[in-house]
Amino acid sequence: MTQPIRVMIVDDHDVVRRGLTIFFQAFDDLELVGEATNGLEAVQLADQFKPDVVLMDLIMPEMDGVTATRHIRSKHPEIQVIALTSFQDDESVEAMMKAGAVGYLLKNASIDELASTILSASKAAHPQSN
Repeated sequence: MTQPIRVMIVDDHDVVRRGLTIFFQAFDDLELVGEATNGLEAVQLADQFKPDVVLMDLIMPEMDGVTATRHIRSKHPEIQVIALTSFQDDESVEAMMKAGAVGYLLKNASIDELASTILSASKAAHPQSN
């Protein structure tokens, strides 16, 4: 059996984090390894947990998703970041992609879209395990 994909959630809204936590319980091949409430905490927890994929909110207190993504990707280029956003703001999405995110999802995405995007990001980081 292959190792589950290790995922960390970064969002300042408790309801989003709780919803995603329930989502992860439905998939044997995804493992939730950490939750952060802002970008600063995300950078620290990425060092600690070394997730395969980070689901990163864009707008948060302390440090925004773009800055946090830049820090995480510069220190841990193997960690894939997927931007999570409530609305499609092309400027913010473009800034996230320039910071190193591999993709983005709207928060109203289906669970299948979310699982597929996480799987794709993980495969991009570990092509030898395909």
